[in-house]
Amino acid sequence: MSGLASHFASLGRFIATHEQRAVADAAALDELSGAAAQTLDLPPGVQLEWLGVAGYRLTFERQTLYLDPYVSRVTLREVFRRRRALGDDAAVQRWLPHAGDAVGVLVGHTHFDHAIDVPALCRRERCKAYGSRSLANLMALYGMREQAVVVDAHEPIELGPFTVKFVPSVHSKLVLGYAVPCDGELSCEHLDALSPGAYRCGQVFGIRIEVAGASFYHQGSADLLDDEIDDRPVDVFLAGIAGRRFTENYWSRVLRALQPRVVVASHFDDFFRPLGSPQGFSLNVNLAAFPEEIAQVGRDFQPAALPAFVPVGAAAE
Repeated sequence: MSGLASHFASLGRFIATHEQRAVADAAALDELSGAAAQTLDLPPGVQLEWLGVAGYRLTFERQTLYLDPYVSRVTLREVFRRRRALGDDAAVQRWLPHAGDAVGVLVGHTHFDHAIDVPALCRRERCKAYGSRSLANLMALYGMREQAVVVDAHEPIELGPFTVKFVPSVHSKLVLGYAVPCDGELSCEHLDALSPGAYRCGQVFGIRIEVAGASFYHQGSADLLDDEIDDRPVDVFLAGIAGRRFTENYWSRVLRALQPRVVVASHFDDFFRPLGSPQGFSLNVNLAAFPEEIAQVGRDFQPAALPAFVPVGAAAE
């Protein structure tokens, strides 16, 4: 009960100070993203681009990996109405224009804010999606089961210049620390039944990527299975920070497990707000507190964030 009281108290403080919090979060984002290129210090030819929420595009030698791309924003009203929610081809074309040969789309779990645009992107790029059985079920609804790969945990996958491993993980218990929202397997049998809530979480993975001598670890939700992380250190931790307060000792556990040089915050933005609107922040996400939180674990971890849809790093010639 003390944990529940703490969560309600935190929410109450956010409601009372939400305007000041938004200003502080915006200032933190400006500061963290302003020095992102220097902080990341990516190898020559490697580009990293934040796509909003937990989405990224990683490019090397004109070959590209997508991670959890989400641009067809579902509104909060659509969530409550439980209407059909499908990817928007026009939004995918506008916000994810073709940028070199796509060698794969990697998906950490299948909530709508991570997976809704995967079928449309894979269709356009004629590439495969890699992830869970729930992801394969989603692709099958679009008649694209042959473009889905159900991964084996910890098994290396060679995708162009990238080596990828899927690491078993868990989703943070966002429902006041007690439950994962929309838990279970995505099991719809028809697209008409694919409401926002039907995008069940499925199996959850962290994703390790190596390219050009650099290592990245992507985690779309702030929890982990400590013993599953066996490759360390990593250069860049792409850290979904929403829900971190619902995971006991999250930063100390994950940072000691990964030993990253740089921690890039993501999944702090308001993912119900359409792209092109002014920057918004998720409920009680407190991006401004992020640098000090990781500094309390160790001063060697460098905090960063990226400007949305602005590649960081120099493209290969």
